[in-house]
Amino acid sequence: MATMTHDRQVRSNTSTGLALAFFSATAFGLSGALARGLLDAGWTAGSAVAARIGIAALVLAVPGLLALRGRWHLLRRSSLTVTAYGVVAVAGAQLCYFYAVSYMEVGVALLIEYTAPVAVVMWLWLRHGNRPSRLTVAGAVIASLGLVLVLDVISGAELSTTGVLWALGAMVGAATYFVIGADTDNGLPPIALAASGLVVGGAMLLTAGWIGVLPMRMTRGDVDYDGLVVSWWIPVLALGLVTAAFAYVTGIAAARRLGSRLSSFVALFEVLTALVFAWLLLGQLPRGVQMVGGLLVLTGVVVVKLGEGSQTLAVEPLPHEPEISARPAA
Repeated sequence: MATMTHDRQVRSNTSTGLALAFFSATAFGLSGALARGLLDAGWTAGSAVAARIGIAALVLAVPGLLALRGRWHLLRRSSLTVTAYGVVAVAGAQLCYFYAVSYMEVGVALLIEYTAPVAVVMWLWLRHGNRPSRLTVAGAVIASLGLVLVLDVISGAELSTTGVLWALGAMVGAATYFVIGADTDNGLPPIALAASGLVVGGAMLLTAGWIGVLPMRMTRGDVDYDGLVVSWWIPVLALGLVTAAFAYVTGIAAARRLGSRLSSFVALFEVLTALVFAWLLLGQLPRGVQMVGGLLVLTGVVVVKLGEGSQTLAVEPLPHEPEISARPAA
């Protein structure tokens, strides 16, 4: 009876995790189309990213604090984790991708960034001895081939060494997002981790803009989405509320139920949803080869899940700072 109850709980956690991961990937996928409209209206990528992260940080700050329930020692003990999440997974990934697309084609930069799931598998194997099964490796290969077709770079593209390095930095940021998000040992509620990470990331972006590293320019003109004209504040709020606040919280919650490896592969749905939103909002209809690639991505995700079986992935937490007289709240 106990075994059956445990099995049902595992299946329930997996089903919930998959649903949350899908919602997160869908929300993240909307960001590209929304941002493209702002960029065409005169915004810089830096200002769009800063607005997105800043709004999300403001929205999640109070719920994040309430979720701690006075357990401030969790933030102190996990200060390194929060800093790494905010600097690398939030701000770092955005900045690296911004610079990557200034040196190379957007599709190629995105393809390099989305090798993050493979990086997660390798990290868990080399750092924690979590050897992937043959099915997991096969799923990684299938999903990677699918991404090549989805991004339609098989025709060949000139690569910039500088651009590749920036794109690899974005990949590290994405992989860090999955690994830290799956760490349950720090005790931080998902919404608290998301809120604190967004605050750190937003502060870094604003600092980068203030010192002139990241160009910042905003306009108040209307934004055109394939004939649908809306006021500028509508996509800005959507970027902050939907593609950041909602996406990060559901993404962390999914990672804690699925583990960093599986959640990182399910997040590949973001590429597919990005194509759909680009079609709906920008009139960019995916080609047949991209649809075939999408099917391969889905197949790869299923194969990875089969390769993991029913075992739970053990993720070693990041090192914490020594806790000084940290007592649970009364």
